[in-house]
Amino acid sequence: MRCPECHFADTKVVDSRTSGDDAIRRRRECLKCEARFTTHERVERPMLWVVKKDGTREPFDRDKLLRGLSLACRKRPVTTSRLDEVVRKLEQDLELNREGEVSSTAVGEAVLSVLRDVDEVAWVRFASVYRAFESVDQFVHLVRPGEGRSST
Repeated sequence: MRCPECHFADTKVVDSRTSGDDAIRRRRECLKCEARFTTHERVERPMLWVVKKDGTREPFDRDKLLRGLSLACRKRPVTTSRLDEVVRKLEQDLELNREGEVSSTAVGEAVLSVLRDVDEVAWVRFASVYRAFESVDQFVHLVRPGEGRSST
């Protein structure tokens, strides 16, 4: 592992801890400049592809999903660790239920089903972008108690 400060090629591990189900957090120290930094190791899984509405395929991007959730949860009482947990769960569920491919619609619906339990305001924000409402009536139908819940 190269040092991010001096780019020396040799570092030592000072501390290792598990970070979730499939990750290890390591504190490292450069043997040249003694700078300390953190790395995260994850198990490499087979690539999951997302099939977009226009038929194009792109690799699943957990950072893109995290950015979308972060935007929906902006200025809401949802911690970064909670969002990481949600993304990890969604990623695991998508990988288990598909054979290497998943539609973008399935990804969006999975996010909506989980996000409602995390924060309803964030859920409405995400749904308003994801479902691309064309009228106020569609939006009202989604948020009206009893009506919108069954459609997610």
